[in-house]
Amino acid sequence: MDEFLRAAIDEAKHGLSEGGIPIGSVLVKDGKIIGRGHNKRVQEGNPMIHAEIDCLMNAGRIGSYKDTVLYSTLMPCFLCAGAAVQFGIKKVIVGESVTFSGAKEFMQSHGIEVIDTANNECIELMTNFIDKNPNLWNEDIGEL
Repeated sequence: MDEFLRAAIDEAKHGLSEGGIPIGSVLVKDGKIIGRGHNKRVQEGNPMIHAEIDCLMNAGRIGSYKDTVLYSTLMPCFLCAGAAVQFGIKKVIVGESVTFSGAKEFMQSHGIEVIDTANNECIELMTNFIDKNPNLWNEDIGEL
């Protein structure tokens, strides 16, 4: 498995251990992780702290994002996809889109290369979470 996807999965599991939604993300530049994060909507009581947003916030100001790759365990939603577009990230590698189809076409229409790895561990992590926490999941995706 790709070491960076593994790091994103570790972030997702960290979020789950805190009582949150198991979605993780890392930002990579020049073969190194420069930011990492996980969904903290529950932990922080803030609907804006999705994994990718937390990751970008933790990366801080880096100047240009054009040579970065954003990894996420789940296909980014429109909020997070919008951040990738806004910052000029050119590649997003995703663990899965089975449990949530997200905004793949939106990112692609803005020139982002999107690679969905269909990773079984990511699918299982989200499937188990959604089965146990349907209301929390529906709140997260705006369907409550």
